[in-house]
Amino acid sequence: MRRARSAAVLAMLAAGAIGVIASTQTWIDVTLDDGAQQTIAVSGADALPVLTPLSLAALALGAALSIVGPVLRYLFGVLGILIAGLVGAGTAQLLFATPVSATAAAVTEATGISGTDAVASLVSGLSLTPWPAVTLLAQVVLAAAAVLTLVTARRWASGASRKYRTAEEAGVAADRPHDAIDSWDDLSRGDDPTA
Repeated sequence: MRRARSAAVLAMLAAGAIGVIASTQTWIDVTLDDGAQQTIAVSGADALPVLTPLSLAALALGAALSIVGPVLRYLFGVLGILIAGLVGAGTAQLLFATPVSATAAAVTEATGISGTDAVASLVSGLSLTPWPAVTLLAQVVLAAAAVLTLVTARRWASGASRKYRTAEEAGVAADRPHDAIDSWDDLSRGDDPTA
């Protein structure tokens, strides 16, 4: 099940990274009916305020997933599904409905005009960039990774490497580890430890 674990971890990391990158990119170009037909670029973080923190959380889940025990694997799988659901629902709403409210903060910052109705009357056009669609696809990948984690977590190998196994796990008698050292010292002096 090493492949399942690697796939889940990499998919979570990729989805989180895409979300963080997308939050800094332009999602919506807003054209204002202010005589000059001014265009304002609305970033992903402005259009969907939960995008950055939840994408960072997905990155953290992916990074920690490779070292946690079985109980936390299940918890991380559930959290991954929740993050994918929240970000995916918000992104889908922007992608398919493109509400003016998603641009209100950017328009207010550029013009000083506030209020949903006032902003809506000022906006003459909205056009989406590909970033909302890319982000929605990333959330599908995150959800798939979370489901894969939930389905296969029980069969994953332990997170501890051989370097950190105890003496008993390594097959050495834990109560007398000094015997091997004593025997080596005897051999280096020319003594026969079996005599």
